[in-house]
Amino acid sequence: MLDDRGNRMTRWELEALSADMADEMQARGLVSGDVVIICMPNWTEWLAVYLAALRTGLVPGTLPVTSDPGSIAYVSNLVGARAVFLPSSHRGRSFRDEIGQLAETVGRRLEVMFAVGDQSGRHWQTIEGPEPVLPDYPAAMAHILFSSSTTGRSKAIAHSESSLRAYNQAVIDRYGVTGEQSIFMPSPLGHSTGFWHGARMSIMVGAPLVLQERWEPQRALELVSDNNCAITVAATPFLTDLVEAEWHAETPKLRGMRAFLCGGAPIPPSLIEKAQLQMPDTHICSIWAMSEGGATSSLLEDSVDRVANTCGRTMAGTELAVLKQDVIASRGSEGEIVMKTPSLFLGYINQTEMYEKSFTPEGYFRTGDVGIVDDDGYLRITGRLKDIIIRGGVNISPVEIECALASHDSIARIAVLGQPDDRMGERICAVIQPAGTPPSFEELLVWLEERNVPRRLWPESIRIVESMPATPAGKIRKNVLRQDLFGLS
Repeated sequence: MLDDRGNRMTRWELEALSADMADEMQARGLVSGDVVIICMPNWTEWLAVYLAALRTGLVPGTLPVTSDPGSIAYVSNLVGARAVFLPSSHRGRSFRDEIGQLAETVGRRLEVMFAVGDQSGRHWQTIEGPEPVLPDYPAAMAHILFSSSTTGRSKAIAHSESSLRAYNQAVIDRYGVTGEQSIFMPSPLGHSTGFWHGARMSIMVGAPLVLQERWEPQRALELVSDNNCAITVAATPFLTDLVEAEWHAETPKLRGMRAFLCGGAPIPPSLIEKAQLQMPDTHICSIWAMSEGGATSSLLEDSVDRVANTCGRTMAGTELAVLKQDVIASRGSEGEIVMKTPSLFLGYINQTEMYEKSFTPEGYFRTGDVGIVDDDGYLRITGRLKDIIIRGGVNISPVEIECALASHDSIARIAVLGQPDDRMGERICAVIQPAGTPPSFEELLVWLEERNVPRRLWPESIRIVESMPATPAGKIRKNVLRQDLFGLS
């Protein structure tokens, strides 16, 4: 395996490093069944930490490295994690300097490992305090994914080895993934996309994993060309950037790559057509899933129209249905998409009520998306029930942003929406009903920075409105607002 810093590891080197890390984990008192959090960049060391955790019998929970100390502390306490694995520094950010903030927020004992970033060693530090309060874990729990919820707090999504393997196997079988070619992964390994289709899939088929930590389209094309990559899964903006990137080699872009799977946003037909011209070896496919489980993806032989206008066909063992007024409707009807799938998660840790509300009486998981399933099992998403922004394939809850901005003296009412964007799918837009003189965009960013709102949640644009459409109870009707501002329901 290798990453875009030039770090390479053979299987034997990876095995040796993970064995050393496993010894260190045991020496810090970690034992089988303990939950740990991996919050690291797309470095070769990420996979070594993950494998070391598995060697020790630990249950990993994976977070994007962009997570702030407050978020790391919150999920650590939510799941009763006994250790966190971090980089010493990353993109100018010193995680070691943030240890005090992490310690204050987590408020109890926690082992912390800092990876220095060159495979040469690690630094361990213990945050002292009482032992963690352990929640009830689902039986057979093997991994925890985290995703934003409509409450603004992360959901802790527990999976079994069986559910993880079922989704991996469905993708492996559909696209003929083997260990003969590399897997390219520019999506964060701390996100469900990178974890499932990068780290886990490479382990399952024995394929080399090619990681890109810092997204640069030109570098991505070089990595794929130099390393015989067969497949990747990434958000649609990644494909847009690759199509627009200059390429002066004699060979076509993505030479030898069989499938590029896009998720998180629709793929415009014009983008697929341009990609097919520039990347004749590569089938552009759509994939639809969530951290709770996988569901659909395109077939290699699907037409441009089908790839652009559907999320693909149901995967092996997956059953999709449509609810209308809480009753399962006939095929071709539009309604909330619900599913049963062998890759479905075990439960939300410490969030039992949320888990119970996520299922119908018939045992279908409520995805929160609205769409249509045709007679051939192809899914078309037409909207969503959840108040979630999907930016570049990553779920973002508007709750924390709205709460921070609501206390601004110049804001009477605030609604944060996903504004359609050709590259990112959606961007964060703050819609403001002002109290007097409207605040400037720059003023709002300073306000959020002073209140330690993570930069990844900052609005990218603002809209000023005279009044907000509201229900009789006074709740902002975001669907009407989206229609008025962006022409979307």
